[in-house]
Amino acid sequence: MVNSRGSGILMHISSLPGPYGIGDLGKSSLDFIKFLAATGQRYWQILPVGPSSGVFAYSPYMSLSAFAGNPLLINPEMLAELGVLHGEHLTDKPNFSEYYVEYDKVVSYKTNLLEQAYKTFLGRNFGDEFTLFCKSNKWLDDYALFMSLREENSLAPWNRWPKKIAGRKPKALSEARKRLADRIGFYQFEQFCFFNQWENMRQFAAEHGITLFGDMPIYVGFDSADVWAHQSCFSIDPETLELITVAGVPPDYFSETGQRWGNPLYRWKTPQGEINDELVAWWMERFRHAMTMMDLIRIDHFRGFASYWEIPALEETAVKGRWVTGPGKEFFDILFAKMGDLPIVAEDLGIITDDVIELRDSCGFPGMKILQFAFDSDEWNLYLPHNFASTNCIVYTGTHDNDTTVGWYFSSKVSEFSKKRALRYSNSHGGNQIHWDFIRMALASTARIAIIPLQDVLGFGGDCRMNQPGTVQGNWSWRCAPRFLNESVQGRLRDETKFYGRNLQEVSG
Repeated sequence: MVNSRGSGILMHISSLPGPYGIGDLGKSSLDFIKFLAATGQRYWQILPVGPSSGVFAYSPYMSLSAFAGNPLLINPEMLAELGVLHGEHLTDKPNFSEYYVEYDKVVSYKTNLLEQAYKTFLGRNFGDEFTLFCKSNKWLDDYALFMSLREENSLAPWNRWPKKIAGRKPKALSEARKRLADRIGFYQFEQFCFFNQWENMRQFAAEHGITLFGDMPIYVGFDSADVWAHQSCFSIDPETLELITVAGVPPDYFSETGQRWGNPLYRWKTPQGEINDELVAWWMERFRHAMTMMDLIRIDHFRGFASYWEIPALEETAVKGRWVTGPGKEFFDILFAKMGDLPIVAEDLGIITDDVIELRDSCGFPGMKILQFAFDSDEWNLYLPHNFASTNCIVYTGTHDNDTTVGWYFSSKVSEFSKKRALRYSNSHGGNQIHWDFIRMALASTARIAIIPLQDVLGFGGDCRMNQPGTVQGNWSWRCAPRFLNESVQGRLRDETKFYGRNLQEVSG
């Protein structure tokens, strides 16, 4: 899966430059792919691309579906090329910030565009292609109905809907499909547009030698089509439809009270103690679908397959949780037997115990090394490049959950001891180029893949970080203005990539 030396950039699609308030699957993505190819990169890592909600501040890790695409990432110009929008729809738009996503404005604008496009679509003959798309994606029926019902019920969580609908009684669902046929068609159309554009982008990436590196959250949001459609797979009271336990992590580097994510936990076993076949089937479909979109998939919070932190749903923090044994190797052996090798990267950060390492290594999955974690003591540290025990890993300067490297260096939360060790390790005489010091550390390492957040390539500070774990507001909105992806940045990244033997054109296998 990861057999040769290469590097890439971490940059979510929403953060790309572009005129429509948010990065998208059109020119924004295609231009960035050209940038990656021109700098010798081999990987483009993105965050989850499912439909997000204002209820959770548009976090891509609390999606309304594990299968659907985010309609905010649909490019308006490509809808015009499809013949379902006209020029005035593209020019009559708000003044959007080029530095951050103004979600309220973007949602209003994009939703209106898609509504207009759907009206035109209904009068055109796209029958065969659209019908084939709907039939080929089994998840789409539940998703479109879920979104239509959610709209009908004023965006209330599904367990607050009328009891027969929430409980998925066949007659009630049949009546809902008839009643909401037009809205169901709209949500199917949204996904039709998203995946048409996605396939175009993916083909363009392949033509330029760029591997799409996606991100799969281990958990899904409670208010999602997946939980509503597969209730027996989740830790939910079958009578009240309320959550019993939720996911999170105990107190750690990021938070003194831990993180209470609020996602429902899985029912890995049946009441008889057997593995839950319905849940395994759902995971298989999830992986199959992801592999039609991505070439490489990072499983966020991989340790949850070995053991996971179970928090009673009524607890407000993660402190009073407990560790519970996960499905382990048995689960992956079933997947391997039915699907062959899986292109998975294990996010193995946080509290990592021997069972997590054993599971990762027995499956052959690469793990992650974060340079910002390497300098907090003078004792043995697994994130220091000279301690990498295997080349089968991916090294990062930082991730979307970390501060930028410049932000890290100038943060009062980071000790002077750590900063001095970082400077000594990188043979640097000052912190004014700390981001390039870290980039060179990553590129020079033996890790097969080095991934650099774009903010680090650009030397941006902490005000440009993507997410601050344990907080809700102010995340997921950073954007890169187009002038920053200039020839100077491109030239330096290309030269450093080539110097450390990760250049696309010079790696043959």
